[in-house]
Amino acid sequence: MRLIVAGQEAATASEFAELALGIDVELFAGATDETATDTVVRLAVAREVLRDLAPEPARYAKALMRTAERRRALVWKAAA
Repeated sequence: MRLIVAGQEAATASEFAELALGIDVELFAGATDETATDTVVRLAVAREVLRDLAPEPARYAKALMRTAERRRALVWKAAA
């Protein structure tokens, strides 16, 4: 199935979210190679952006943040 938003084809779910909701998934979910300092800065920016989002995209962005935080916690537990 092809995902097309506003005439552009999304190859992944992340691209679909970006096209349909205007959300940069990496801003809210983070990257695997970011440092602790990068995480702090990214989350500060993400919180600022959340204030400006419409309700539906904001809910999606908050869910991304929660999911990413749980995933990081599981990785830390596994590493311990």
